[in-house]
Amino acid sequence: MVDMHTSTSTRTHETTRRTSLFRWRTVDLVSVAMLGVAIGLVFWGWSQLYHVISAVATVAFPPIAGLLTGPWLLGGVVGALVVRKPGAAMATEVVAASVEALLGNGWGLSNLVVGAIQGAGVEIVLAVLLFHRFGVLAAMAAAAASAVLGGLYSWAFYYTDWAAAAVVAYLALFVVSGVLTSGLLGWLLVRGLARTGVLDAFEVGRELADRQAA
Repeated sequence: MVDMHTSTSTRTHETTRRTSLFRWRTVDLVSVAMLGVAIGLVFWGWSQLYHVISAVATVAFPPIAGLLTGPWLLGGVVGALVVRKPGAAMATEVVAASVEALLGNGWGLSNLVVGAIQGAGVEIVLAVLLFHRFGVLAAMAAAAASAVLGGLYSWAFYYTDWAAAAVVAYLALFVVSGVLTSGLLGWLLVRGLARTGVLDAFEVGRELADRQAA
């Protein structure tokens, strides 16, 4: 016999979840902006190191640049894991890219385009997961997709003279770097922030609190 009360409650909960998924609160908007600015400062710092390291590392094997590019996916992953709403990944990544560009990184306003493309990679994966899975595997998959889109953009605009093997190597290294430095470390960063209590207004903070209470 079907428990009609349970079935109705489940449908109501799912409807509420879908509705809240697209309803942005003030704290969501503020958090995206703050995360974007903070990560933008990290992006800018990394861009300064990147120019120095890549000038040496890519002499013998140019596709190694992909291994240095993963940290630039952090904004999209962290923004999505914290806010958990469609558009959060792209918005955080674009804000971070804007801050980096304003501070000066060598690529100028093209940064905003790259940020949007990389943020879109995260959005696609989370949309496939129906914005219902935000664990470490989801974070790593999102970073991988972000790396693929970002890598294809870089190839189309910067590395068009590369042989196919070099492009494949670059994309593979970009994915590995993104999965580790933005997917895995991004997930760990969000978990660490949640433990401090600063994310209590978000689902990730409540989830951690529930686990600790249990």
